Amino acid sequence: MNLEEEILINKYGQGLLNSTELLSNFNTLDLKKKRLFLSDMTFLIMQSKPNYDDIETIISESKLKPTYTPCILLKKGIEYHNLNKIIELPENELDKVFLLFLSAFKIPYQRKFNEEKEDSNKWWYWDLSDEKKVTEIRKKH
Repeated sequence: MNLEEEILINKYGQGLLNSTELLSNFNTLDLKKKRLFLSDMTFLIMQSKPNYDDIETIISESKLKPTYTPCILLKKGIEYHNLNKIIELPENELDKVFLLFLSAFKIPYQRKFNEEKEDSNKWWYWDLSDEKKVTEIRKKH
């Protein structure tokens, strides 16, 4: 995942973008790059510190049916090994996986954002609606 993609995901976490635009970008990738992108997303998800109690909210916020395979697998836990199993689902499931992972990122991210938005060392919690801050991030990284 490059810096621009990471900025977009964090903007989504802050409620500045919707999933439609991100899904459109995701669908420009080939299968190998989709799986790599989802793998990179697991790092962002885990960095946001999700917990087991978030799972039902994640599924609900994703707007996916709880009976979809990625949702059923997520109910088994939100640890790396389980997220990696979800990434390995067939190609026709990857849009659902992407939407579920966006939600799995956003729910705990918003909790951390409120705690850490003043931390000058963590750009991903800066106010990304401020283009000056986004420009500063691009220059530094």
